[in-house]
Amino acid sequence: MRKFFESFLGLLLVAFLFTEGGCTDKKPKPVSEDSTSTMTMAPDTTEEDSTEQLIASTPMPKAADELFDDFIFNYAANKRLQMKRTIFPLPVYKNGKLAGKLPKSSWKMEHFFMRQDFYTLIFDNMKQMKLAKDTTIDHVVIEKIYFNKKTVKQYLFNRINGKWNLTSLNVKPMYQNMNASFLKFYQRFATDTAFQMRHINNPVKFTGPNPDDDFSTLTGDLLPQQWPMFAPKLPTGMIYNIIYGQKYTESTQKIFVIRGIANGLEQEFTFRLRHGRWLLMAMSV
Repeated sequence: MRKFFESFLGLLLVAFLFTEGGCTDKKPKPVSEDSTSTMTMAPDTTEEDSTEQLIASTPMPKAADELFDDFIFNYAANKRLQMKRTIFPLPVYKNGKLAGKLPKSSWKMEHFFMRQDFYTLIFDNMKQMKLAKDTTIDHVVIEKIYFNKKTVKQYLFNRINGKWNLTSLNVKPMYQNMNASFLKFYQRFATDTAFQMRHINNPVKFTGPNPDDDFSTLTGDLLPQQWPMFAPKLPTGMIYNIIYGQKYTESTQKIFVIRGIANGLEQEFTFRLRHGRWLLMAMSV
């Protein structure tokens, strides 16, 4: 076991791939409410980054409407496509009631997570994770979860005549969200290290790449006292969630996923509710 953890120390860099340079003394720069404060992201300027430029300059293939993920990356990077695929005047709901309709002239380009290196997802189980690859779904919701305001802004997309369109916006208090219990816990878990330590299972199952073999992984147990060495920084302030049709319940398990946009990297954190307390049970990087 000791030899295992000695070799695992080489994975510290991997555990921090999504952070601002790993373990440094630099304080994170202040960011806007529509961004996350502790994760690496590209500067939010008026100029499109190289990824957006590439997508925007390439006509969206018809096949992109089959898979929502393919569509949304085009939608978020291509202003012309976004205006075409947003149904105006766009209905805006607050607490389930129609608050008004947004005219085309008032719409501002929505880049979603294109100007950061990652996006986040929440699932109840591994089966739900497969829905992202389901080409038969016709309704998807992108959620912006604002922890400071304790609100959730939902962007509702529907596939109409084979084409994805943004059809409405819905703003609700966070406590009305089906993941409310977990979100309340996560907000503190991501920002309070002492609280985090009290909500680490003993042990935490850890899975990561083998530094000696690019084609295999290592799995072991992390004890609470070892957690600070491996704990990644988590997004705070605002996070995303994409509902591909998964039906959330008052589940005792949540899988929190941080998925890289261009690098293919992914981190998975499995939490379980035990005796009224959420605990981190497993981490995979």
